[in-house]
Amino acid sequence: MENVRCLVPAGDKCGEGAVWSASENAVYWTDINRFLIHRYDLASASLRSWFFDEPVVAISLTAKQDQMLVSLASKLIRWWPETDQRADFGFALPGSPRVRFNDGRSDPAGNFWVGSMKNNVLPDGELGEAGPGEGILYRVDPEGAVTEWRKGLGISNTLCWSPGGTRFYFGDTLANEIRIYDYDNGSITNERVFFAGFDRGLPDGSAIDSAGYLWNCRFGGGCIVRIAPDGQIDRVIDMPVQNITTCAFGGADLKTLFITTASIVSPPGNRLAGSLFTLRVAVPGMAENRFKG
Repeated sequence: MENVRCLVPAGDKCGEGAVWSASENAVYWTDINRFLIHRYDLASASLRSWFFDEPVVAISLTAKQDQMLVSLASKLIRWWPETDQRADFGFALPGSPRVRFNDGRSDPAGNFWVGSMKNNVLPDGELGEAGPGEGILYRVDPEGAVTEWRKGLGISNTLCWSPGGTRFYFGDTLANEIRIYDYDNGSITNERVFFAGFDRGLPDGSAIDSAGYLWNCRFGGGCIVRIAPDGQIDRVIDMPVQNITTCAFGGADLKTLFITTASIVSPPGNRLAGSLFTLRVAVPGMAENRFKG
């Protein structure tokens, strides 16, 4: 399995939301079903975790070094990791708890994009059932204004922007599709299919490298697929567990891919399911976009 390495055997039920913080030399990620945020400090090889009152689904760096924007299942909050201070941002998800937020990321212009889905996390964190057609893709601008860009989604996943910021990639897990849009300063147009029908699992989260190749994690597929800008498969990286959830580039040279995984619905023998893995790559990623609010 190439140079895939288990970095943190966290045992996450559903690890997600990996974000690299260059200023801290640390990677953050969530466990949706255990309502956690983890932070792993590379210099000290130490792990810290924070508990929340509901599922934590996505994290974004912000223009303020000490502050993050966090997407919980039902709302967005501001969060200061050093002090664990938390404050409502002001956007509560319409229809919660029937629906919940899922994958989210900030764009090159400093907006935060986040999708929703039918809520498949029960109040005790156990797994419920997802379903098609109830998800919406939202854009939250730095002033807090919210706009809807796509409706009728199954499970919103994969939010990435190409080098140069002219293309936006967005996935619907249940449709087994990643779509591509023209992107211009916070707006998306001209939707078309980019990658669909791959038979190893379903598309979960993704990251994009500086050459414009999309690294898509395959839930249930035991792999990550690197997809060229023209939609062709460049390579498939086999993983030691089945449920691969999301990834982010980090490390001093942005050549370390941090990969989250899930232990839920894992087959027997997946003893490292729910771990945080790393993969060293030849082409670096790009710095994380920051929310400017």
